[in-house]
Amino acid sequence: KFIKTMSSIKSLPLDQFLATLAAKQPTPGGGAAAAVGAAIGNAAASMAAAYTTRKKDAESGAKAKAEALQSDMDVTEFLQAADDDAEAYADLQRTWKESMAEEEKAKIEARALAIPTNLVEACHKNILSIHGFLPHCNTNITSDAKVGIHTLAGAARAAYQTVLVNSPPEEEKMRLQALLKEIRDVEDELL
Repeated sequence: KFIKTMSSIKSLPLDQFLATLAAKQPTPGGGAAAAVGAAIGNAAASMAAAYTTRKKDAESGAKAKAEALQSDMDVTEFLQAADDDAEAYADLQRTWKESMAEEEKAKIEARALAIPTNLVEACHKNILSIHGFLPHCNTNITSDAKVGIHTLAGAARAAYQTVLVNSPPEEEKMRLQALLKEIRDVEDELL
């Protein structure tokens, strides 16, 4: 059953997004799922930072670090990536069905690869930011900051699977694998 999405993934209620994702249709797919997962990771970390704004946090400097983390934890960029991924995949499907200039086809393929690549990089960056914030986080809520790290880590690994489907050059795979290893090291430290 094909479930038509509204204007964008970011405007869908969660239950409708999940039903759309589960449907037998090409989009949204794994790339969008990874991006939404990353948005959830950012939101969890942002919430932990929001709880690190007490008077004693202001006095210790933790509040400033919390506010800086909150400004980095933008969920809209990841929700936009979910929409972008769905659009890029639809364009990629066109390259399989329609005759087009090689230059146009290469541009479409490059975009389909760039979106999940950027997602891996953004998850890595945000994980490192959250990890750096942990020593300053309200101790009653550090578990939620760690949930942010683990959720972003899963999103990064999921996005990497989408990268692989798009046949990246070997050196790009190795670069992204190095980022995933750094992510795994952070997770291993927390577990």
